Amino acid sequence: MKTFAEKVVIVTGATSGLGEAAALKFAREGASVVLAARREDKGQAVLQKIEALGAEGMFIKTDVTDGADVQAVVEKTLARFGKLDCAVNSAGISGPVLVPVADIEETDWDALMDTNLKAVWMCMKYQIRAMLKRGAGSIVNISSIYGYKPSDVGHAPYCASKYALIGLSKSAAVDYGQQGIRVNVVSPGYTHSEMIDPVAEAQPEFINAVVNRYSAMNRLGRAEETAEATAWLCSDAASFVNGAVLPVDGGDTTRLY
Repeated sequence: MKTFAEKVVIVTGATSGLGEAAALKFAREGASVVLAARREDKGQAVLQKIEALGAEGMFIKTDVTDGADVQAVVEKTLARFGKLDCAVNSAGISGPVLVPVADIEETDWDALMDTNLKAVWMCMKYQIRAMLKRGAGSIVNISSIYGYKPSDVGHAPYCASKYALIGLSKSAAVDYGQQGIRVNVVSPGYTHSEMIDPVAEAQPEFINAVVNRYSAMNRLGRAEETAEATAWLCSDAASFVNGAVLPVDGGDTTRLY
């Protein structure tokens, strides 16, 4: 039997990169997958891939910064599938890059925090309520290597949000661990995605230098590699793993200077 047969999974940010890779991984393992994201065209394209794998899926156009949208995703999931077993909160934005702290605009700071931190809290708020009805569930939140080390590429709001996301996730793990719900974190390093690939193409020397600092394997990761770790944390194989932070970064070198 496939690992996630008869399981229902919500994936936010599911139209590209880490979110899409996670959604397809769950589909391959037999799950019914709910895709929550903003872009209708890309969402339908991923849904077609899921259905081509023989899995059941549903796309829900979602702005994760809108509490009503987030609540609706969970309600529509329960209406169609009757339960929620797992959730992967992958939606995020990069915000300002190569901008020193004192030069960051307040609007840019707020937009990033709303998407990368507040939205994850709102997602968990409704996901956990659904899981409590069954007394079981698993959530994986996507942080970053910048959730446990400083950014030296002018990335302060992103870095702050990812540090905070780890604290939020660990707090939820403690709050609900005795009620059958596990909350863990995956922290990818520099990985092929819509966020990274345009920079890698436009500024290959910059990306090569950054990857050399942050990965012992000295290469960009693949979204599928992060998806494997994400799925494992959601699976019964990780049944005693709660509040963990799993780096998927090719090895931590911490060569900041």
